[in-house]
Amino acid sequence: MTTPAATPAPAADLRKDSLITYPSRFPIKVMGANVDGFVHAVTDVAKRFDPGFDASTVELRDSKAGNYLGVTITVTATSREQLDELYRTLSTHPMVKVVL
Repeated sequence: MTTPAATPAPAADLRKDSLITYPSRFPIKVMGANVDGFVHAVTDVAKRFDPGFDASTVELRDSKAGNYLGVTITVTATSREQLDELYRTLSTHPMVKVVL
């Protein structure tokens, strides 16, 4: 005689759990080719998701050879959904290579 398999308990949706308290200042590093318009493109996306985004807080760092540029933006995160969509938008931008 076999014992029926136990039904697993429903797992918590880990995507909804967050260690971030909203609203919160949240830095995002974006890397791409060091070309004209890259910084402007990144800050434009930031402003779409954070109307109070302050472009004067942007930090820039060239790669060793100068071919790539790291742009750190700090946005006011208001929800997990906002951050997820911001990451998706930046990641799919044609000028962006990596988003961290």
